Amino acid sequence: MKKLLCFILFISINISFGQGLMSDKTLFTHQDTLRGTITPERKWWDLTYYKLDIKVNPEDKFISGKNTIQYTVLESNSVLQIDLQEPLKMLYVLQNNDTLDIKPDGNAHFITLKAPQDIGSIQTIDVYYEGHPREAKRAPWDGGVSWKKDKNGNHFIATSCQGLGASVWWPCKDHMYDEVDSMQISVNVPSKLMNVSNGRLRKVEQIEDTKTYTWFVGSPINNYGVNMNIGDYVHFSEVYDGMAGNLDMDYYVLRDNLEKAKEHFKDAPKMMKAFEHWFGQYPFYKDGYKLVEVPYLGMEHQSSVTYGNQYKTGYLGRDLSGTGWGLKFDFIIIHESGHEWFANNITNKDIADMWIHESFTAYSENLFLDYYYGKEAAADYVIGTRSNILNDKPIIGPYNVNKEGSSDMYYKGANMLHTLRQLIEDDEKWRQILRKMNVQFYHQTVTTQQIESFLSKESGINLSEFFNQYLRDIRIPKLEYSIKGKLLKYRYVNIIENFDMPIQIELNGESQWIKPNANWQTLELDVKDPKLVVDRDFYIESEKL
Repeated sequence: MKKLLCFILFISINISFGQGLMSDKTLFTHQDTLRGTITPERKWWDLTYYKLDIKVNPEDKFISGKNTIQYTVLESNSVLQIDLQEPLKMLYVLQNNDTLDIKPDGNAHFITLKAPQDIGSIQTIDVYYEGHPREAKRAPWDGGVSWKKDKNGNHFIATSCQGLGASVWWPCKDHMYDEVDSMQISVNVPSKLMNVSNGRLRKVEQIEDTKTYTWFVGSPINNYGVNMNIGDYVHFSEVYDGMAGNLDMDYYVLRDNLEKAKEHFKDAPKMMKAFEHWFGQYPFYKDGYKLVEVPYLGMEHQSSVTYGNQYKTGYLGRDLSGTGWGLKFDFIIIHESGHEWFANNITNKDIADMWIHESFTAYSENLFLDYYYGKEAAADYVIGTRSNILNDKPIIGPYNVNKEGSSDMYYKGANMLHTLRQLIEDDEKWRQILRKMNVQFYHQTVTTQQIESFLSKESGINLSEFFNQYLRDIRIPKLEYSIKGKLLKYRYVNIIENFDMPIQIELNGESQWIKPNANWQTLELDVKDPKLVVDRDFYIESEKL
């Protein structure tokens, strides 16, 4: 979810939001290491199941309850790390009815186990907690819990915690590398309100003047993808005839917005049709697809995509590309749903590699337009977004400190992928690569190296320098050239060592490939002083000398 250079999107990027998304933090602490590292107290056990059971008191902005954490023992150890962020308090932890010792270290809590932890055994702990969770300051960028009210005075509450971490509102193993296999989420709220979370609704229980809504997620899910959304919701739905059969598509909106939502959310099945074409089947048929209205802009919560784009096209009514094509769709519905494939199906192990989420998903906006309006419209859009690129720092961030790279992972990343499509020179092959990617890494956490190797292998192109240039360097390759009579001289500047990406140029309207590198090369021409135009689909700069 995010940003813009000229509009409020990029205003959000250029402000530091502490631990939230896209902060400008460069100095890292012991707490950053505890959050961002696969510590010894995390490594030895594998998550299998969460059972989150909480009560929400909206009047006091208070949460209480427990999380049952089931895990498989991988290595010998007796201390495990559970994360819970202040000001929430971990009250006590039980295993086999024994109260365990808790040693807090900031937001990390090291729990000493008494029972034997035999390798291969399945174990369970119950973590009890309560408190006033961090209130979101500017969700979703500076997240936490948004405690709002709708225009009728009803409580309107939602969580958003990408970057900040799910431990801002519930105790968990808060690192991206280990996704829980399945999860139950039970949230107790005042009876006139409804809670909507991930997966499928299993039951609703009336308990005096409250109701408990129990949801079940049957697929692996990353921690920040887990959400609760509480409000005066009404529900409508449809069944989509998709690649894997019938897919339930459910919509939860504020009561007063029902009619406009029924019309506006028609973008959702359009999205599903386009993205199943490009990326393969929706990854969560087991859990269904939901759009849920929230009091902030939106976020890619798995099978529970949140929506707050005010029922406007574009990004809050703005076209991020400046071309007009961005007003052909609701940005939040398309972008956040694209994350179901890239972020929720294929998930980065370390937030430093968040480009895997955001570059492909920003590029998905382009592919949505390609499907409905054609290749040139899509190219107009993605090229138009180049005006939002900062080239301020590398797209890949520092590892093991819970820190993402540059916000350029969105539109520089999208243009990198658009350029790669040109290098492959076969749109059907490119589509099959994207689809195979979602099969090969289905429900997995991955590294940049895995994605780079996959794309090199499937494309048949050694992309090492390509990715080093665009992901790890802030310079944009520039083609310098001169034409004297029938002689063209050209080279790249602003490049890493050994960068030699081929590009297409036009000479007097005739298209041909050249392969520049750091050295001057010459090409004899058929005519004198032709006009040279670099194909706009390649993300480079050019200068005639």
